[in-house]
Amino acid sequence: MTRPGSGLRPFSVKAKMSTLVVVSVFITTGLLMVAVRTRTELRFITVFSVIATLLITQFVAHGLTSPLDEMTTVARSISHGDYTRRVSGADRRDELGDLAQTINRMADDLEAVDRHRKELVANVSHELRTPIAALRAVLENVVDGVSSADPETMRTALKQTERLGRLVETLLDLSRLDNGVVTLKAGRFEVWPYLSGVLKEANLAAGHRRLSSGSGNHTRKDVHLHLDVSPPELTAHADAERLHQVVANLIDNAVKHSPPHGRVTVLARRGTAPESLMLEVVDEGPGIPESERHRVFERFNRGEVPSPHGPGSDGGTGLGLAIARWAVDLHGGRIGVAESVRGCRIQVTLPGIPQQRG
Repeated sequence: MTRPGSGLRPFSVKAKMSTLVVVSVFITTGLLMVAVRTRTELRFITVFSVIATLLITQFVAHGLTSPLDEMTTVARSISHGDYTRRVSGADRRDELGDLAQTINRMADDLEAVDRHRKELVANVSHELRTPIAALRAVLENVVDGVSSADPETMRTALKQTERLGRLVETLLDLSRLDNGVVTLKAGRFEVWPYLSGVLKEANLAAGHRRLSSGSGNHTRKDVHLHLDVSPPELTAHADAERLHQVVANLIDNAVKHSPPHGRVTVLARRGTAPESLMLEVVDEGPGIPESERHRVFERFNRGEVPSPHGPGSDGGTGLGLAIARWAVDLHGGRIGVAESVRGCRIQVTLPGIPQQRG
């Protein structure tokens, strides 16, 4: 069985080399026939044959080696950290054109990785600086005698410490996911009691959640959480701990973007495969513009939609949806933004019990 492109293509390097050999043979044969008919000395015919062959070989070799020289230059630039250069001739219909396309794609990928790395460093630095600066300000005020170490001051310091701890924990989760050290412990469970527990935890967290900002504290106790599971006896097969990360992060994101006294609904339905599950988290917020939907699951992406619960509010680290996507990917499922008349609707599909291959 041959691979695609492994045969002799009309414009491939193999075809060009074969043509060079055939042309050289024809030139030599033609000159020999001329020598026989005109009784020219063989040494002159040999010299002419060698010169003609060298000229043709030089022409063909230049067409083959000049792209390789350019590729070497671009590859050397990439090895030195310059990912902006590209190889021309990617439209060639031979192996060199394929190689040029591959190098250009590699340069595109490396440039994207380098850009994401720089964004990650900048965003992590910003996210760490905010709680550290707030905590430092509180402690400096206590040390300088500006404020006393009363319970309210200590609670403020504790909130910033907890925020810093949550950020570090989410970064560790992402690191473990990237390194592939997170394994799934999937099992069968009843969906209604499981999701009820997740929503109860979210309600308890909402009782203590304050979105700190320069304009004050914004309490999100007014958002109502609703659960809709059909049929009520629905069961699914997944890793309960990882699924908890998905649902909790989606609820947290929906609550943050809900209007005052809004409603967040978690829907669960049976999927097409055995023990598969279809989840939806729907809110009544401003929604996500279609142009932003492909970026909402990127790390540290907070979108362009203003917070409905006040300007300057802390909309989170931008890691929640990224963690949700990775947890779903671990299951081999899908997550995405679905069309919605109002607000935002995130759909999650988990495959259930893996199919046995015969």
